[in-house]
Amino acid sequence: MKDKLRIGIEVQRIFREKKHGMEVVALEIIREIQKLDQHNEYILYARKDVDEQCLQETANFKIKSLPAKSYFTWEQLTLPAEVKKDNLDFLHSTCNTSALRLSVPMMLTLHDIIYLEKTDFKGTAYQNFGNLYRRFVVPKIVDKSKLIITVSNFERNVILNKLDLPKDKVKVIYNAVSPKFNTDYAAERLAEFRKAHQLPSDFILFLGNTAPKKNTLNVIKAYAEYKAEVPDGLPIVILDYDQKLVFELLMKMGKQELEKDFIFPGYIASEEMPLLYNISRLFLYPSLRESFGLPLLEAMACGVPVITSNTSSMPEVAGDAALFVDPLDYHQIKDKIIKILNDATLEAQLKEKGLKRAAEFTWKSAAMQLLDLYKNFHHLSSKG
Repeated sequence: MKDKLRIGIEVQRIFREKKHGMEVVALEIIREIQKLDQHNEYILYARKDVDEQCLQETANFKIKSLPAKSYFTWEQLTLPAEVKKDNLDFLHSTCNTSALRLSVPMMLTLHDIIYLEKTDFKGTAYQNFGNLYRRFVVPKIVDKSKLIITVSNFERNVILNKLDLPKDKVKVIYNAVSPKFNTDYAAERLAEFRKAHQLPSDFILFLGNTAPKKNTLNVIKAYAEYKAEVPDGLPIVILDYDQKLVFELLMKMGKQELEKDFIFPGYIASEEMPLLYNISRLFLYPSLRESFGLPLLEAMACGVPVITSNTSSMPEVAGDAALFVDPLDYHQIKDKIIKILNDATLEAQLKEKGLKRAAEFTWKSAAMQLLDLYKNFHHLSSKG
């Protein structure tokens, strides 16, 4: 085995301003790798974008920020050309896809394969195109990869069965929670944040978006039922969702009077998300399907009770620290909202259990597991 490895890590969109889950995961693990490994040499491949200060080079960690006209041209043309120049031992692509033609062995982090299970075109045009692209590319990349990493045992089983892979080809490394998600924020800072975003003193939080799996329609129906039973109940704060769509749904339901109870603060920067969790009373995450569900742990780490789904990875991640619902049954979601908000003892128990559960998932642990795979990967890939 070589004394020093030369490892490439690809995270095309790590420098974009509004990072999604996969970029957040990669950023956190890379930061830990930089602390833990000053021996091997690393090159990060990323697309040029506005947030290039989120990572800094170190003595053994070089960053290549590369321009391109599109996602496709960067991944399929720019990336393989750069990799070929750099004499790597292998490349780790961290966000589901990679170049179809590479000059070195590859390890792939495959967060999920939802797009291989069905494509219903209910998302945005961008989401639909992305799903079609992944449907084409991912099976080919998986076949070329020497090792696959995924984020839960649930997703590992899905990948093994769907793509008919040998069991030893797919490993699990859990996602984790950044230390910034905690309950130690000063009351003054929380008050300033609340005022800046014009948020109420008490509210339910839901991270809705237009992806069908986020189950926004059933959340809105559940909330309308909650307000029917508890007219003076809490307002609901929804992130990353068009308020016009919510109002249209309320009109169809004949519940337009609830318009005032829906609050849309717009985009909240990632560094401010712990503040948002801290000032919320209850977090809703009844997703239809997740490969992991990182917001579950983020909310728990901030001392917020969680309602989530009894499907896919969510029971595996939440353990006994959340209340579970059938995500397709909005009556159940409503019932659990009322159950928690009416039971101070249960609310306190969920907070305590959530804090303990979230503490079990650290980025240092995830990075140490990944480094172990890196150490063994050169030997594995050299077998052909």
